[in-house]
Amino acid sequence: MTSDERRPSAIGPVVSSAHLAASGLPELSEVEYALTMANHAFQRWIVRCMDAAGAPGMAPLEVLILHLVNHRDRAKTLGDIRLVLHVEDAHLVSYAVRKLDERGLVATARKGKEKSVEITAAGAALCTRYAEVRAGLLVELARESGFAPEEMSRLAALLRAISGSYDHAARAATTL
Repeated sequence: MTSDERRPSAIGPVVSSAHLAASGLPELSEVEYALTMANHAFQRWIVRCMDAAGAPGMAPLEVLILHLVNHRDRAKTLGDIRLVLHVEDAHLVSYAVRKLDERGLVATARKGKEKSVEITAAGAALCTRYAEVRAGLLVELARESGFAPEEMSRLAALLRAISGSYDHAARAATTL
């Protein structure tokens, strides 16, 4: 059964902007609305999971940076962080790193001309606690919901591909 067969035709696609859905590819508007909902739900989740792990008041970008800096137990430069997290504004990353440093979760140093960021023991312990909370709440829920691991990997690949399309279109829009 396709999505069109499940959806009453009088209602139409689930979008936030009917004027955008009236394009040559209305399904793209459905994807955009789903991305908007997923983005907000994901950010709300990571902040609340971090609260439950023992670090209340962190912003979503701080949570993402903390996990990235902890990844593979290697120092990261601010450029690395911006590249991996796809953050265009350097000051947002710098500010988040400064806040993490003030909490004692990361330590900064100079690596050539650029600042490098390393996880501290407290930061690594917090990431471990976060992983425990995540496993107990989210991973189990995803398993119970019947999400097949292969489908999740396919969805991740599709989202990365769509991200590339938005990047390409953003560059093109800059030239107009």
